[in-house]
Amino acid sequence: MKQLIQKPLFLAVLSGLMLALSWPTYGFPLLIFFAFIPLLFAEKKLREKSPKVKFRLLIHAYCTFVIWNAVTTWWLYYASGFGMFFAVLVNALLMSILFLLYHLVAKRNSQKLSLLFLLFLWISFEKFHLIWDFSWPWLNLGHVFADFPQWIQWYEFTGAFGGSLWVLTINFIGFYLLSKKETTSIQEIIKVIFPRLALLIAIPIIVSLWMFSNYEIKGKTKEVIVLQPNVDPYTEKYDTPNFAITKGLLQQADSLVTANTEFIIAPETVLAESVPFDQFYNSPSRYLMINYLRAHPKAQLLWGIDTYNFIYDKENTSASSNVFRDGIWVDFYNAALFINNHPDFQKYYKSKLVVGIENLPYKSILEPLLGNVMLDLGGTISTKTTQENRSVFIANDGTKVAPIICYESVYGEYVTEYVQHGAQFLAIITNDAWWNKSQGHKQHLTFAIMRAIETRRDIARSANTGISAFINQKGEIVSRTNYGEKKALQGKVHLNNKMTFYVRNGDYIAYFAVFFLVLLSIYVLFKKVSR
Repeated sequence: MKQLIQKPLFLAVLSGLMLALSWPTYGFPLLIFFAFIPLLFAEKKLREKSPKVKFRLLIHAYCTFVIWNAVTTWWLYYASGFGMFFAVLVNALLMSILFLLYHLVAKRNSQKLSLLFLLFLWISFEKFHLIWDFSWPWLNLGHVFADFPQWIQWYEFTGAFGGSLWVLTINFIGFYLLSKKETTSIQEIIKVIFPRLALLIAIPIIVSLWMFSNYEIKGKTKEVIVLQPNVDPYTEKYDTPNFAITKGLLQQADSLVTANTEFIIAPETVLAESVPFDQFYNSPSRYLMINYLRAHPKAQLLWGIDTYNFIYDKENTSASSNVFRDGIWVDFYNAALFINNHPDFQKYYKSKLVVGIENLPYKSILEPLLGNVMLDLGGTISTKTTQENRSVFIANDGTKVAPIICYESVYGEYVTEYVQHGAQFLAIITNDAWWNKSQGHKQHLTFAIMRAIETRRDIARSANTGISAFINQKGEIVSRTNYGEKKALQGKVHLNNKMTFYVRNGDYIAYFAVFFLVLLSIYVLFKKVSR
């Protein structure tokens, strides 16, 4: 065993396994506090053995991060084999480059400064992964505790970046203490190092448990029904007329609707027979909805729709508009509709899009190069049209609800924008059937838990299939469905008007990290030039 511990490749594999086995919803998150330590020792051993080991270090780090990415997100294969391999291999490469940069700094600087550089670098990378066109923040470290809401009640102050900072700090302190020559004995680890790390891990958890037990759910309640139609998106969904879908959903709601039901929520793109808004306005589906609402005067519908709009004037096009034919463009929308007793309906366009499926990143550059390749591999060269600002739906009595569509629930600061615009509870509509009965739909549900804590808003979640649920302001799942079942779920949501510190300030931890990363990078470069 001692010989194995001395081998950098073994240490790299060990880090990858520890990262993977800490991840929701099958793992145990305490492992994450020690998962980077073996890889840091691997880098140290390679650096001390030879000054020219950049490529070897990159390969070892790549091994770590491929294991982590593959074990936790392999289920992407169900939706797209190419997408899965691209996400795993490219994301692992980006993470490996971070460790290579750390290695270059560690060669010429103190261990403390180098670890501080890696801390700021990693958090800055996580923030970058939230905003660029190839955005894939699924494995941001703060997400590791999503299945343990009792541990992270303080996310209402820090957001998920508080979790990332916590994880990295414990790992780096642990590595620093273990790498000191005088503290390498087992006795020293047990008596000195482990108690220190255990205390740093325990204090935030104890604070969170206290917050959890003392938090009081705020606001008056509204009765809500969420629908889970369980329609197969590969064989059934896009071949079924909107009228038939609407009729089936309203029949589902009939089993639970009461005189006090105010919101009936149905999944993302549940109306999948793509038609323009003006045609939908005069469609049999909408008239069926209006007649239903007349029979249930308090009820209002928040449903997903797949739709589009033709554009005949180039001046009205945007960067996401798609050429239909000469002189005609088309905007495609993954939208949410809100229908009540008003003559028109409210709508919102999904604005955080799935890479390669709903948009082609850097379209103007990549479309001429990769258009045919993307089509051959099952992707797309068309792009859904988004909207610049988050909008909320306003109910008959003035209640404001956030229409969050699928992938958007992964983005913490993004969701806070709905709350800043007055949202009193969150409605997440999604279609998690693409990933089959895997960890994918379970992990996606846990992100909603974090959003509930960060914003202190109740959540009503409607999935085509996957898990539909009601989640309270503490992140507790109050009720839920199972994958693969056709079911309607009735519950109550509380309306909260108070804004948390995180809602008001967003990802401030990440912004500080970027600022200090720039300062530290300037210092390191200046020091190198001076030398």
